[in-house]
Amino acid sequence: MTVAVVGAAECDLGHTGRSAQHLLAQAVRRGLDDAGLRVSDVDGLAVAGHGRFPATQLADQLGLWLSWTASTAPEGALFETYVARAVQAIEAGQCAVVVVAYASDRRSAGHRSGGGYHPGTPEAQFEQPYLPLWPLSYYAMTAQHYLHTYRLGRADLARVAVAARERALRTPAAFHYGAGPLTVAEVLAAPLVSSPLGTLDCCLVTDGGGAIVLTSLDRARHLRRPPVAVLGYGEAVTHAAMATPDDLLSTGAAAAGARAFAHARRRPADIDVIQLYDCFTISVPLGLEQLGFCPPGTGTHWDGVPVNTTGGGLSYGHPGQLGALLLVEAVRQLRGECGSRQVSGARTALVHGTGGIGSSHATVILEAA
Repeated sequence: MTVAVVGAAECDLGHTGRSAQHLLAQAVRRGLDDAGLRVSDVDGLAVAGHGRFPATQLADQLGLWLSWTASTAPEGALFETYVARAVQAIEAGQCAVVVVAYASDRRSAGHRSGGGYHPGTPEAQFEQPYLPLWPLSYYAMTAQHYLHTYRLGRADLARVAVAARERALRTPAAFHYGAGPLTVAEVLAAPLVSSPLGTLDCCLVTDGGGAIVLTSLDRARHLRRPPVAVLGYGEAVTHAAMATPDDLLSTGAAAAGARAFAHARRRPADIDVIQLYDCFTISVPLGLEQLGFCPPGTGTHWDGVPVNTTGGGLSYGHPGQLGALLLVEAVRQLRGECGSRQVSGARTALVHGTGGIGSSHATVILEAA
């Protein structure tokens, strides 16, 4: 326990009319202000999501000369992997203060698709001829397999969307804050997009993003906010094509989570709050099960520790990559700053990011220091 998160903040969310670059700089400045640090204190930057050289461009905008950067792109697992890299860099003495940040203007700019296979890749020649909706059709295939395997129905998945909306109603920044509760019947009545997933089984498309600031635990104790220590992390990359995995219900989350728990010397029973990437309703039960929180086939009826306390990608916001905002909420929960959605006595949090079509996984375990 040598590195801690000392700052956490969102940029503006929803439909902002702002550029991604503006929102990114806003997230960074708010995160540094939250920590009580200045832009000039930053010598490490981990960022993605805009331009060809995102770290270099943001550093130039902020007037920074850096000693360490990261701009890799395992998609939705990205920001949890950045936490691991930042911890390693700080412990190695490469840098002293790292900002992990992301922002996008997906809603304002009218973006809808997450992309797809690049022509000529091995997976494209076998799957692209069928014109799948990327990544929706792949998660729908996993959901279909899950429901069939465990003798469940669409109503079971709908419970995930209903729970997400209920949490969003306690999150003023949420896209669906004030929209009213959601019912299982409404989820089932929404237009079907890729069976068995309908529009309300899918994440939002919003602007937004966030930033967290990391430094040594020794320095963190003298800053503005109570430090949140990084206890452990783990990663797994398993496939690029849906034809590759032997079992769609056995994901890299199991390996990433096991590595993080071993590193942190904790177990699922030690976790007080979970922030789990929920690009689709199937992501939540499958993630809970693979991370060891509940047995296979039971995740849709989870009633354990709170999950996605903001409402997650389904009801809070989804600016293309959700991982940075999952980290922001985990930090706020462990600092006791979440008002009516606060998990009483929360001391430990697990954050899990998923990228691509369940291709990459990264888990981070945090603790109030």
